[in-house]
Amino acid sequence: MELLKIIFLTVLMFFVIVTVHEWGHYFFAKRAGILVREFAIGFGPKLLSFKRDETQFTLRLLPFGGYARMAGEDPELVQISDGQTIALRLENDLVRKIYLDRLDSRKNVIRGEVQHIDLEDDLAVRLDVDGETLTYKVHPQAMMVTKGKETQIAPRDRQYGSKTVGQRALSIFAGPLMNFILAFVLFALHTQMAGIPLDQPSHLQIGEVMKGMPAEEVGLKTGDIIETINGTPVGTDANKMIEMIQASKNQPMTWTVKRGEETLKVTITPKAAENEDGKIGSTIITVFPTRSASFGETFQVAEENMVNTTKAIFLGFQQLINRFNMDDLGGPVRTFEVTGQIAKQGIVQLTYWAAILSLYLGIFNLLPIPALDGSRLIFLGVEALRGKPIDPNREGMVHFIGFAMLFLLMIAVTYNDILRLIHG
Repeated sequence: MELLKIIFLTVLMFFVIVTVHEWGHYFFAKRAGILVREFAIGFGPKLLSFKRDETQFTLRLLPFGGYARMAGEDPELVQISDGQTIALRLENDLVRKIYLDRLDSRKNVIRGEVQHIDLEDDLAVRLDVDGETLTYKVHPQAMMVTKGKETQIAPRDRQYGSKTVGQRALSIFAGPLMNFILAFVLFALHTQMAGIPLDQPSHLQIGEVMKGMPAEEVGLKTGDIIETINGTPVGTDANKMIEMIQASKNQPMTWTVKRGEETLKVTITPKAAENEDGKIGSTIITVFPTRSASFGETFQVAEENMVNTTKAIFLGFQQLINRFNMDDLGGPVRTFEVTGQIAKQGIVQLTYWAAILSLYLGIFNLLPIPALDGSRLIFLGVEALRGKPIDPNREGMVHFIGFAMLFLLMIAVTYNDILRLIHG
């Protein structure tokens, strides 16, 4: 049951972070009048799908990201050429459906050979119907139907490329922006739950317990308060306690720990490899008593956490560039593993970790790497300076190469993560 809870919390956290990011893209694209064809969370096969208004909302199998697919970002999948035979269904003298296959089985339709069709500007189609040339106006939300699938047409004023540079930039930047807002809210929520620590620590307690190590073997659990070792009160000096453990390699130690209202006595023998100090296989946490945070303190601490975490993220990027090592990278598997470990510590710690991940996702997406939001914003900046857009084919090729490189890197780090899990 505990494992299912951890898995649920981990998946829920990623779902919220990714959904907030993609919702930013979706919301501001809709405000600009762009047709958003699909709002997807995850990649791969569909698990759940429904349509609301003009957008298909999809939950996919692999929870490693998502996307808001806007009309005009990619070439439309369905094309109609002159000379092609199609069928039209009209409502109130406007074409509402354009059928491209199974024409003989369509009822209450007009069949004919296309002489000219414009579904972007004029919204009209001219057909040769039994030797007679007829022109029909097309509804701006008409559907093209082929192979049992309906695709809404995208008039030029509903396409991504038709909007101003400012509107497009906002729809792109809104994704990372929502992650920054979510991170701030989560930092504030964590402050409310955890409180403000006082200056003096109150006790030491067991943090993460590692499998196959003495701490687990004798039944120590996360949150156990350490009171005495060999009859001596531990106090709040974590360094002194660690030194005692290191000096007691292969020597039994008698610990008194408090778990809730229960006091337990355990005998634990630190062990380690040859030429190493003794270890018990757990972290030691110095616990500070806390008080409730005021409204103003909540915002102040959240702001400090945002600034300090941002500095730490950029420092990590700098260190990675200065001494690149594949073993220092972690992919989705490693992230899920760490998140699961933090979820074991409770909702307070998981909230703080979720804030860090949301902030990291926002910053990472703004890096000038092809296929990421930062790269697309750079192209928009260049367009604003030039006064005209860059060739969409060239920009598309840059993003495609960037996506391919990121995909290969993701495979490599995932492979490393799996090997790390296998070899412990």
